[in-house]
Amino acid sequence: VQLVESGGGLVQSGGSLRLSCAASGFTFADYAIGWYRQAPGMEREGVSCISPSDGITLYADSVKGRFTVSSDNAKNTVYLQMNNLKPEDTAVYYCAAGPTPHYYCSADASDYDYWGQGTQVTVSS
Repeated sequence: VQLVESGGGLVQSGGSLRLSCAASGFTFADYAIGWYRQAPGMEREGVSCISPSDGITLYADSVKGRFTVSSDNAKNTVYLQMNNLKPEDTAVYYCAAGPTPHYYCSADASDYDYWGQGTQVTVSS
């Protein structure tokens, strides 16, 4: 199983980035993909999740209306479009995969079995 994040970088406040999570080694349709982030000295925070088989999504209140999660099932890839970025969005962003029933994705990090290496997002003010 492999999850590879990409798309992080440095952006000014108000800017946008799109993160990608390329998955391999498991049946994509049977898993939910979650996005998490961790800033220095802070606890890991759930950002969003998606059930690629049916498009069910979930967002943290802190990113609702600014972030959009989507999947390209033909490419086994999940995206996190981040708009109107703020300095407080600065963190390492991770994607994670966990088995899920249909029409559901979990906000609980303990439900995710596999994790990527993370990609740094830095938002300057």
